[in-house]
Amino acid sequence: MSERIGFIGLGIMGRGMVHNLLRAGFAVTVWNRTASRMDEFVAAGATAAASPAEVAGISDIIITCVSDTPDVLGVTLGEGGVIHGASPGALVIDMSTISPQAARDMAAALAEQGVAHLDAPISGGSEGAAKGTLSIMVGGEAADVERAMPAFQAMGKAITHVGNHGAGQAVKLVNQILVAGTTLAVSEALVFAQASGVDLEKTLAAVTPGAAGSWTLSNRGPQMIKRDWRPGFMIDLQQKDLRLVLEAADQVGVPVQATAMIFQMYRALQAAGLGAEGNHALVKAIERMSGIEVGG
Repeated sequence: MSERIGFIGLGIMGRGMVHNLLRAGFAVTVWNRTASRMDEFVAAGATAAASPAEVAGISDIIITCVSDTPDVLGVTLGEGGVIHGASPGALVIDMSTISPQAARDMAAALAEQGVAHLDAPISGGSEGAAKGTLSIMVGGEAADVERAMPAFQAMGKAITHVGNHGAGQAVKLVNQILVAGTTLAVSEALVFAQASGVDLEKTLAAVTPGAAGSWTLSNRGPQMIKRDWRPGFMIDLQQKDLRLVLEAADQVGVPVQATAMIFQMYRALQAAGLGAEGNHALVKAIERMSGIEVGG
């Protein structure tokens, strides 16, 4: 009999993940801060709970996927949180992107109650969440990773146990350094192509299969050309992740100049009210500096 799953956080990523767990046949109990978000999942066969603690009380594995470190700590360790409902032997899996140190602290607090913990942040955007093709980087004990694997396989394709508690979050920050840098490169390249007067779609067709190809170029380049700013991942969330990168890099003493610059570019876009647009709207910062609009 498959384990009962609790899922906390039904946002842009959690939505697709829960639907894939339901499709895989898991019994799923959900909770979301905005209660109306639970309706579509109840209609699809999930059970709604009144609090994270209630989710934990009727689940063997409890998954959290919320916005930021304080949110995760709140739903896990705070008043009405998972720790107050989870039974010894339960497994908590945090699939948010948070501070690696916070992940270690949370694992230690849960362990005192006999509850296991994995940090398992994800990459692949809302598309990957909907299709069940997420990349999942997991920190924690090997036996817990093995226990979680059926649930992970319902949500993702590339599932990598990268180390102990906190390692999943550290590898996710590696991922975000790469995503941000690649998004900037795609942005600069397309503004240059626009200024040079070449056909943008033919340019993408020419460069995507070669050494310059990337997921970001293939998935976000066409959106930039069409000026489609719907988020696979919002600027506000990307910026939160880059803040985590800068904090963690400071702790380990590593310079991350390009990431710091991109953080400031996103800050300028947030100040212009664009925080809810997709992270590929970074191109707008280059456009504003150059006076050249891609696809315009």
